[in-house]
Amino acid sequence: MLDLGAGTGKLTLGLVALGLDVTAVEPDPEMRAELERAVPSVTSRAGQAEGIPLPDEAVDAVFIGQAFHWFDVPVAMTEIGRVLRPGGVCVPMWNYEDESVPWIAEFTTLGRDGAHRPTSIEDMREVTHPAFESFESDRFRHTQRRTAETLLETIATYSKVIVSAPEESAALLGRLRQFLSENPATANGEFDLPLVTTVLRARRRS
Repeated sequence: MLDLGAGTGKLTLGLVALGLDVTAVEPDPEMRAELERAVPSVTSRAGQAEGIPLPDEAVDAVFIGQAFHWFDVPVAMTEIGRVLRPGGVCVPMWNYEDESVPWIAEFTTLGRDGAHRPTSIEDMREVTHPAFESFESDRFRHTQRRTAETLLETIATYSKVIVSAPEESAALLGRLRQFLSENPATANGEFDLPLVTTVLRARRRS
């Protein structure tokens, strides 16, 4: 299996826990170093979706967590098709807060601060490539046990926060911290954070 755009290895850990033989490809050296520390049993390689450092038909599945919308999709799909065996699957997935829950909707709107969530997930369903059958999709609701501080620590790693000026990032995190301290569902220690994982799957043609 290939974890493409593996980052610090969060998805990699889950794949390894299922007993899968995983190769992780990540372009950023600092993220890759953290992945190697967290999941020392996997093979990690420097590379990107548009130039995957694997031979032809090397893997049965390519998993992509929170990264597919950053790819040059036509080029990446050609590369993914090259490294997949016939009948193998490309599986992009995204994890987001469940905005059907009222306090989550309010929290995420406050966090976006006028920006809109990328529409890439919906757009990806329309992606076509001659090497692949059409994408299927499904959604899975689940929760993570969190505290206000662990949630804010995660948000502080979002690209929007990282690339903002320090004072803007601090102000955003301050607003979110205040919301969590005043919201009855999150104000008293641990809470369940409602999430939705959207998963797409396309099979490589034989």
